[in-house]
Amino acid sequence: MATILIIEDEPDLQRVVRDYLQKAGYNVLQSVRGDEGLSLWRTKHPDLVILDLNLPGLGGLEVAKAIRKEDETPIIMLTSRIEETDRLIGLELGADDYIPKPFSPREVVARVKAVLRRTVASGTVAAKVLEWEAIIINLEEHTVVLNGAIADLTPTEFNILALMAAQPGRVFSRLQLLESSQGTTFEGYERTIDAHIKNLRIKIENDPHHPARIETVFGIGYRFHKD
Repeated sequence: MATILIIEDEPDLQRVVRDYLQKAGYNVLQSVRGDEGLSLWRTKHPDLVILDLNLPGLGGLEVAKAIRKEDETPIIMLTSRIEETDRLIGLELGADDYIPKPFSPREVVARVKAVLRRTVASGTVAAKVLEWEAIIINLEEHTVVLNGAIADLTPTEFNILALMAAQPGRVFSRLQLLESSQGTTFEGYERTIDAHIKNLRIKIENDPHHPARIETVFGIGYRFHKD
């Protein structure tokens, strides 16, 4: 049974999300402060973090940044901020998903299931390795080795890369990448793929500003170009 850590300073909202997650069969940990939530994450090692951006003690973006420096625990961000820049900043820090308030608790449960499903997906497939001269993608071990060193990818980033790399040259739309990486699609979220692609380029391209592996096909989406 997966354990979910909720870091949210609105007691009523936290309680509702907790109740829905517990009814769905998850163990739930809770914190109302960013600094205390980060400490709880370090001691309890939850399977997923639901993280508000506006938190006392330590802001949600700082919490996400600290988590990403230490581990690849999946993160779903909650926030009342509606500006696209806030959403993209969170995704660029390594968040796996983003839910603006107000939202349905059922949607949160659906997102949690989708994110957790793709984090364990590698254990359900046959051993398979995609390998070129400079990059090795192990679909079973969920690892990417670039020039002999492990590349630190989030589960979402890995799934996007693996999908495209398995069919080099094929153009994938944002909607296709979103559906594949999240297990479902949510209206208006296709553009979040751009933030994940930006992160991937930083991690696997020699020059992220002039990408050679993940190419943009203007007006359509993206494709993987092997070495």
